[in-house]
Amino acid sequence: MREVNLLARLPATRRNVRARAGAKTSEIVALAREYGEAYFDGPREYGYGGYRYDGRWIPVAEDIVRHFGLGPGDRLLDVGCAKGFLVKDLMQVCPGLEAFGVDISEYALTHCEPEVVGRLHLGSAVALPFPARSFQAVISINTIHNLERQDAIRAVREIERLAPGRGFIQVDSYRTPEQREVFLQWVLTARFHDYPPGWLELFAEAGYTGYYYWTVVE
Repeated sequence: MREVNLLARLPATRRNVRARAGAKTSEIVALAREYGEAYFDGPREYGYGGYRYDGRWIPVAEDIVRHFGLGPGDRLLDVGCAKGFLVKDLMQVCPGLEAFGVDISEYALTHCEPEVVGRLHLGSAVALPFPARSFQAVISINTIHNLERQDAIRAVREIERLAPGRGFIQVDSYRTPEQREVFLQWVLTARFHDYPPGWLELFAEAGYTGYYYWTVVE
């Protein structure tokens, strides 16, 4: 396993942590975890506050293609692809790349970008519907932490199964107690979270040999 920041060129997201913490209730958390219209396109307290394509993932797509040495005919899977923004940008920056996505949200998949219609699959990260070693790279950005710990282990094993040593997983984490407190005020959907050593223990338990990095709310 090796740490690498493939989202270094992603523009920073503005977060009003105090407003989120003041509005958060168990009902809002439950609705956010349905990953429906409220989560993606409802008010900010329910999730994204409007999840729309703006091209911000293009630099990330370039860095992913470069990091894995991908080219025309190679296959990549985005686990937790939502509306397929990154899948779209991967195909744009690398013409001929066979990029696909999988997500648990039927709402997201039915509101995807036109360019990725037919490339996004409804399914769970714990049982990916593809043969072993069928991708040159598998990425999962800010998704695995939405599972309970045992399911997170299963999902990581699935990523390793599809592309041994050629996965990239980014998850919510924190390096200090202060960062952890900010995270707890902000988080809506994460079911398992930990400091980096706890995540590394989980990755090792899953037999993961790919790349990883952390999303830290500040």
